[in-house]
Amino acid sequence: MDPDMLREIREAIRAIPDYPKPGVTFRDITTLLGNARVFRAVVDQLVQPWLGAHIDRVAGIEARGFILGGAIATPAVGGLRTPSARKASSRMPRCVSAYSLEYGIDEMEMHRDAVGPAERIILWTI
Repeated sequence: MDPDMLREIREAIRAIPDYPKPGVTFRDITTLLGNARVFRAVVDQLVQPWLGAHIDRVAGIEARGFILGGAIATPAVGGLRTPSARKASSRMPRCVSAYSLEYGIDEMEMHRDAVGPAERIILWTI
């Protein structure tokens, strides 16, 4: 990647220290999303490893994962729908998996029929 573009991407992501707890730095991408040229460059880079990989779907974990998951779904998987995964409190039909964060453990849920048994998916977290 062009070093100037890499610098622009880094500058477009705001760092918020000690959030959500001391010692954790939250990376706020809303500033990146507001810059169409930089956002496009990020999506192009995120899609690159998956082109030609025969991915059936992209699943984005809520909020930022929905935005970026949807953006990479079209180039990566030919525009197929993206099943969404939510944090466990969203009252969706249960299919739960735990995952670790810098500051603890959380869970996500997805509709049981969102992904078929033989489908290859990218689970997009950010």
